[in-house]
Amino acid sequence: MAIRRIGQILVDMGFITDEQLELLLEEQSQHPGQKLGRIAEDMGLITDDQLIQALGEQFGLQTIDIEGFTPPDDAREPITDTMAQLYRVIPLQLTEGVLTLATCDPHNLSMEDELRRFVGYDIRLLVATENQILKAIDKFFNEDTESIESIIRELQDDDDLAQAASRLAGDGPINLGDVTELVESAPVRKLLNMVLLLAIKDHASDIHFEPFEDEFRIRIKADGVLYEMVPPPRHLAFAITTRVKVMANLDIAERRLPQDGLIELTVGGHPIDLRVSVLPTMFGESVVMRVLDRSVVSLDLNNVGMNQFTIAEFRKVMEKPNGIILVTGPTGSGKTTTLYSALSELNDIRDKLITTEDPVEYDIDGIVQIPIDADIQVTFASCLRAILRQDPDKILVGEIRDIETAEIAVQASLTGHTVFSTLHTNDAPSTVTRLRDMGIPPFLITATVEAILAQRLVRRICMECREEIKPTEDMLLELKLEAEDVEGKSFYRGQGCNSCNNTGYKGRVGLFELMIIDDELRDMIMDNATTDALRDAAERKGMVLLREAGLQFIFEGLTTAEEVIRETILEA
Repeated sequence: MAIRRIGQILVDMGFITDEQLELLLEEQSQHPGQKLGRIAEDMGLITDDQLIQALGEQFGLQTIDIEGFTPPDDAREPITDTMAQLYRVIPLQLTEGVLTLATCDPHNLSMEDELRRFVGYDIRLLVATENQILKAIDKFFNEDTESIESIIRELQDDDDLAQAASRLAGDGPINLGDVTELVESAPVRKLLNMVLLLAIKDHASDIHFEPFEDEFRIRIKADGVLYEMVPPPRHLAFAITTRVKVMANLDIAERRLPQDGLIELTVGGHPIDLRVSVLPTMFGESVVMRVLDRSVVSLDLNNVGMNQFTIAEFRKVMEKPNGIILVTGPTGSGKTTTLYSALSELNDIRDKLITTEDPVEYDIDGIVQIPIDADIQVTFASCLRAILRQDPDKILVGEIRDIETAEIAVQASLTGHTVFSTLHTNDAPSTVTRLRDMGIPPFLITATVEAILAQRLVRRICMECREEIKPTEDMLLELKLEAEDVEGKSFYRGQGCNSCNNTGYKGRVGLFELMIIDDELRDMIMDNATTDALRDAAERKGMVLLREAGLQFIFEGLTTAEEVIRETILEA
């Protein structure tokens, strides 16, 4: 049954007039993504209580006043601090296997299913005001009373769990009933929930579960660097990896073959996909989860970190009616985000945009997106051929991996299409050499390639604990600078604080090197000029090298010398 619109409910309940609804709809059109009820409350047209009554009516849920309420211990126990903060729920009671929760986000229609999966109880939701929910979370769920360490101590002391895990961890046939009982056990479920929610809360990009002979590691990648968590007992490796496989709807009886799956969550009001990869190793199954959180990525070219000159030049090339635009860099350097940002900017009703990706990471409204599936021969090359029959204007090919894909991209460009794609090369000039090595003739490179953008990601210094430092001789040597080069310039680092988990860094920013292919460079490519010659010519025309972009960020206090050296060592 269709859910009635909140605006009409507010009118029907007599809280606002039809004229005020028109005003609210107009205001909402200026702020896409904002909920109409919240706008009405911010404008003073309704109260918090009236909004909750309307939401209860909209979703068929009872409302409740939790002012002064204290959650009972049995209902409080399954809900961790992180879970309460991200889902914005307060436990009310636990009766006969049903956990009753108060929420201020009834719009999150998948909340019941996800919390049921997390806590192991049926869920009943009631609606309370946002103010009351946030006050209760601050009072009862901000003390970090339960940590990863405390859960792992609980697991180590559980002899029954250890015996059950040891019985099932062998290579022989397994009893699915015993496996189900193990992976649904409260301690295993609680540990995995805590790891997932903490990783999402810390904006991690990947979560690694790694079995070794004598230990089982859990590592989280945040800002491009892996951090190890307190390792759980080794005998629980099978239970934890199997729990992940259950959540991702994978075959838990298959332990010899790699498997891929997906876990879909809605945490804190926004959708998150966990892309799961399971790989058999000598000592069990290694699991890596890629966290795709759309709320973390801002698909806006103005936010990726390009300077004003580079972004202006890149926009000029993007607007060309045909040609190939390549973004290069290693895995995890932000190439996909840059291309998505460019496509979002080009996403106009007058143009047809089609992408083929492995996999499709972020859904963009108005763009036709095709996932690659090599198992059924849906490759970049086969997709690209089919795309050309769909009358596209601009095409994104996730990656040029072979000569076949490169040749079709060239033909697409020659027939009046703009093609965006990625390559794995060290910098912009070396991309020309890479294309030649793949078998693309120089005359086709010069006829089609319009620009090459190389990029890296470096960690930002945490602004809460930033301090100025004096550069060491080794630091200057590695940056190929003399003491007089840095006179009057400042170097910084982060001391480490609670805000950045004592790393000294918080977030990342991009370094960019944009090479525009003009007539002089085309002549050089036709003459088979070396990478160094192309780099020197592009630099004379104003191309900023990755290392130079990094130095600018160092002097602006955005990043450290160590980060720039680590990410641009090959371009020194």
